[in-house]
Amino acid sequence: MFNPFKKPVEEETPKRLYVRLLTSVGEFEIDFFADEAPSTVKNFIRLAKAGFYDGLKFHRVLAGVLVQTGCPKGDGTGNPGYHIKCELGGPKQQHEPGVLSMAHTGRDMGGSQFFICLSRQVQFDGNHTCFGKITKGLEHLDQVALGDTILSVEVRLEAIQAASAVEGEN
Repeated sequence: MFNPFKKPVEEETPKRLYVRLLTSVGEFEIDFFADEAPSTVKNFIRLAKAGFYDGLKFHRVLAGVLVQTGCPKGDGTGNPGYHIKCELGGPKQQHEPGVLSMAHTGRDMGGSQFFICLSRQVQFDGNHTCFGKITKGLEHLDQVALGDTILSVEVRLEAIQAASAVEGEN
């Protein structure tokens, strides 16, 4: 029954959380797996907003396998001063081309370093947290070389238009 004194429930517009990763070889757009790796995504976003990744180098490049960055020392031994737990459940936890995954030295030892898969890497499934995937710019990924740099990471949130509402407009 309609109650004129009850405040109507406002529908929340679905939103897309993503980042624009600008590097010395090109720009990447990355969507997150916030439903499967919420703590990892939150950690990455916090570091990105603080400018942590700006100027960091790709310190590990394995041709056809992966590229890795996120080390403040530039040699693969650094971290942000803390560790986060692995989040390994869910169907998106597969290391496919373009997937971002948390690098670590052992279970629950990740922090800031992450790698991006260049090809399917089954050996990482169940061991490293997949937390996002490149949705634009994948063609630049094979160009990343040792020493290339992250210029900036821009966190974006945009409203997603409902398909049925858009289709009905003329």
